[in-house]
Amino acid sequence: MARIVVVGAGVGGLAAAARLAVTGHQVTVFERADTVGGKLGRYTHDTPHGSFHFDTGPSLLTLPQVLHDLFEATGAKLDEYLDLVPLDPIVRHVFGGGGPHLDSCADPAEFAARIGAALGDRAAADWQRLWRRAARVWEASHRDVLRRTVDSPRDLAALAWRLGDLAAIGPGRTLRGLGRRQLSDPRLRMLLDRYATYTGADPRRAPAALVAVAYAELTYGGWYLRGGLGTLADALLSRCLDLGVVVQTGATVTRIDAAGGRVHGVRLANVAAPVPADVVVANVDALTVYRDLLPAPRRLAALTDRSLAGFVLLLGVRGDSGLAQHTVFFPRDHDAEFDAVFGHPGRGVRARPAADPTVLVTVADDPMVRPEGHEAWFVLVNAARHGTASGAVDWRRPGLAEAYADRVLDVLAERGVDVRDRLLFREIRTPADLADSTGAPGGAIYGTAGGLFRPANRGPAAGLWLVGGSTHPGGGLPMVTLSAQIVAEKIGPAW
Repeated sequence: MARIVVVGAGVGGLAAAARLAVTGHQVTVFERADTVGGKLGRYTHDTPHGSFHFDTGPSLLTLPQVLHDLFEATGAKLDEYLDLVPLDPIVRHVFGGGGPHLDSCADPAEFAARIGAALGDRAAADWQRLWRRAARVWEASHRDVLRRTVDSPRDLAALAWRLGDLAAIGPGRTLRGLGRRQLSDPRLRMLLDRYATYTGADPRRAPAALVAVAYAELTYGGWYLRGGLGTLADALLSRCLDLGVVVQTGATVTRIDAAGGRVHGVRLANVAAPVPADVVVANVDALTVYRDLLPAPRRLAALTDRSLAGFVLLLGVRGDSGLAQHTVFFPRDHDAEFDAVFGHPGRGVRARPAADPTVLVTVADDPMVRPEGHEAWFVLVNAARHGTASGAVDWRRPGLAEAYADRVLDVLAERGVDVRDRLLFREIRTPADLADSTGAPGGAIYGTAGGLFRPANRGPAAGLWLVGGSTHPGGGLPMVTLSAQIVAEKIGPAW
């Protein structure tokens, strides 16, 4: 039996703790915040009309089988803890310039028919051709990448991909390039581009292999958890406690002790004595690990390409909007948005708030999260991370957050959804706020921007492992959960 310390009680940390405890290890989790869940955050706003409950992190669950596998591996059934609600549409896409909207769904034939009805037969045929390629990419990724460690780019190159798989994955090709090559309708290209942002990346630089993200969502479906996705954190905490995991909140790990190339424990803020450990699993951003907890200059140098962040509005709205649970309002000019969010530091062009951004509005049709006759809106806009570098924005600059919140509401009004006279309240969450609440450097949601190679699960010291959205296999609830499975299997059982 190993003494295992897990640093961080996000989804990856809790999932790893549960898997390790059920195999006989002694597991302790230290979480700097007062609650568990990490970026799977929640917020409640009380009013005379009743309480509004918001998910402040992920709002869509994909690949639920990954969670089913986790709960079964730890001796439970997912359905005993959570109420999964399938969504149709998964996302409603509203394109700049007017015209019909497009509702995505988990039936590929039905989605192609919807594309044909909204955008024409040629667009539907293009999508079906792209989908055959996406299936090949997904199968290769799921088989060879998503459930095993990838410690270096050489590991990817050594995988036994067949020639057809390599052609589909298209090494060196971008997601934008794939869209231009395969899709004649610019609206479908814009839809495909958006999946790069699921990994925090610019589609003009993101690898074409990210078409697998679209395939997973639009083949296996999108789901909501009744009561909000934050209930997943409660369920994972319950599993951990039932399995004997010790979870300490309000406990900040300041250093990982690893003299002689092997971990020996961790140091806590305001605690003199070290906490001994045979294994440390870090569920914090890889940048934080290699900059602060266990300085590793070579690994740190590889983490400079940071992911985008998000600017969020939490709105209490009177009445019924008639919106789908998830609606994306696209701008006319997607490139102008990405130019603003990422900037171009090499050319001296600073990042800045996008004047005409893509806006995601999430409105859960769930009486558990809002008073009768009202709606709880989560509004998300792609944004540059917080900071003073040229690729960041100082979101603490006086007046900026309020002015940009006004602009986002104006954009929604311009796109036909004006709620400014129906607001009970609005709360603002900037990338600086996410950095403060979760410890994510700059509020970058996914750590490094999405690519084929992510920071490795195996750390530079024996007994150190990394899980979570900043490491392999990537961001998003299913990938984070898979990172925990990969690491738990590598550590192995106590017996």
